[in-house]
Amino acid sequence: MTKFRVQRESMVETQIKARGITDERVLTAMNKVPRHRFVPEAMRKYAYNDEPLPIGKGQTISQPYIVAYMTEALELTDKDRVLEIGTGSGYQAAVLAEIAQEVYTVEIVEELAQKAQDILREEGYHNIHFQAGDGTFGWRAHAPYDAIMVTAAPPKIPERLQEQLKIAGRMIVPVGDTFQELILIIRGKCKYKTKKLLPVRFVPLVSPH
Repeated sequence: MTKFRVQRESMVETQIKARGITDERVLTAMNKVPRHRFVPEAMRKYAYNDEPLPIGKGQTISQPYIVAYMTEALELTDKDRVLEIGTGSGYQAAVLAEIAQEVYTVEIVEELAQKAQDILREEGYHNIHFQAGDGTFGWRAHAPYDAIMVTAAPPKIPERLQEQLKIAGRMIVPVGDTFQELILIIRGKCKYKTKKLLPVRFVPLVSPH
């Protein structure tokens, strides 16, 4: 639909490039993925606004800039295998799948997991693998990963997820309670390096435990 394409191009120019995102693969992905498909129909007119939007079940689709920022921070290649914790709407998984070789995504809310899977299949993504379950455990069967993205906020850096990184693998995660710090973690041979990136606000990482 031309209207949405124009809105999407404007979003990339004014919200993403204008704020300093320069990775061409990220910009291309953000220009291609139809964000309006991942929001509730009643919210579609706001799909390309500079804001997060509710998607039901107390969850949100992140602000486009934050999606682009977190994706760029992982420095992905087309050979990478990525674990995403918190499928939500499926939008971030689609952006990751435009760049990486394989995306493994975990969502605890089964209804959201199924809806995201249906949309992503309709959109033709075959390199995204889904699991409905507790993301705090990661997805050990396919570990280790080149990169891990956590799209909901745990109170502290989740060790179980760190352990599923390859050596030199990168993880980005918002850490904290009401307000969080976005943290980049790189796994070294002997220890993990951490770097604080910027203050953010995400929904909590839900766990039944």
